[in-house]
Amino acid sequence: MKTADQYLRFVRWSEEDQLYVGYCPDLFPWGGVCHGATEEEAYGQLCALVREEVEQVLRDGREIPPPLTRPMREALSA
Repeated sequence: MKTADQYLRFVRWSEEDQLYVGYCPDLFPWGGVCHGATEEEAYGQLCALVREEVEQVLRDGREIPPPLTRPMREALSA
C-alpha cells in the first residue's frame, strides 16, 4: 500500500459554501482543504493534495503523521 493510501479521505456537501468540501483529518486537522462543484471534483483534488503533502513531508525528511482516523466499521472491528 502506498503511504498516501493509508489516510482516510472524505468529501461532504457544505451548505455554507454551496460546494463539496474534501477532508483528510490526519494530514489536515484544521478542516476542509479543497472545494468542488461535484463530489468527484473535490475528491480528485483531495487525493492530489494528500499525495503532494506526503511527498513533501518525506522530501523534507520529516516524519509523516500516523494515520489514526479510521472508518467506523474498522474502528468497531479492531
